[in-house]
Amino acid sequence: MQYRKLGKTGLEVSSLSFGASSLGSVFRETDDAESIRTVHEAVAAGINLIDVSPYYGLTKAEAVLGKAIATMQRDSFILTTKAGRYGAEEFDFSAERILRSVDESLVRLNTDYIDILYLHDIEFVPFEQIAEEAFPALDKLKAAGKIRFSGVSGLPLSVFERSLAVRELDSVLSYCHYSLNDTSLLQVLPLLEEKGVGLVNASPLSMGLLGLRPVPDWHPAGEAIRAACKLAAEHCAAKGEDIAKLAIQFATANERIPTTLVSTANPDNIRRNVQWLNEPLNEELLAEVLAILEPARDKTWLSGRPEYNESVLL
Repeated sequence: MQYRKLGKTGLEVSSLSFGASSLGSVFRETDDAESIRTVHEAVAAGINLIDVSPYYGLTKAEAVLGKAIATMQRDSFILTTKAGRYGAEEFDFSAERILRSVDESLVRLNTDYIDILYLHDIEFVPFEQIAEEAFPALDKLKAAGKIRFSGVSGLPLSVFERSLAVRELDSVLSYCHYSLNDTSLLQVLPLLEEKGVGLVNASPLSMGLLGLRPVPDWHPAGEAIRAACKLAAEHCAAKGEDIAKLAIQFATANERIPTTLVSTANPDNIRRNVQWLNEPLNEELLAEVLAILEPARDKTWLSGRPEYNESVLL
């Protein structure tokens, strides 16, 4: 396992990190005992960053993760969670709710501090509320010792640019923008590096687009992106390869991306994901897959309010 510096935080994070959303039965019904074993397996394999949110499984993911980490040495992992999003259409970034949210998360997670707190999907509310209420709440939480570092998460890359224009951030969490089909995250890397901001890259499988399973109805991607990703997955399968392996190897290979989140509630899956990091990248297959994905290159989907999506390439 490789470890890389997370901006100016002083933290060194594993190139592959653990996304605990699956523990909330977000993708399938899960067994809590198996979920707990998966967390323990991840840390035993060298993964040292675990990310969760009260939104995942409507607090279930945090509760299950709390059971897993209750028996672990707290300094053996970096714990990140979020605040502000609590349901598919439920957002509250008021200062009072952010402060209360962290207290609730601390109880569920069986810990007395969060390493990094992200404001979750800020593109769904006016930026003024983030700047005037949520950001000051983060400062209060730091002063109280409840969080060590803070940042923002969201789909449109503009959420990072707008936030950094008015505030220093310790870290940001971006998803679906550094994968086989979309590497537009590279556009904001110079800004993040200039300001010493840590970066967590999530969803190298584009929320299930890069796979053979049917894409869920809720997935916001358009038909062109779906079709290209399906062709790429089928091409890998025809060659006896798993596109998930190629996607994880591709995402973690870039030294400028400190860590990439993958989510599973299966111990065998997490062991396999870590094992892939030690295997050589199939450069020939990668070139073929990138060519298949070219029609969908860097195309994404709308998320949140229009002002955050002005430069989105659909």
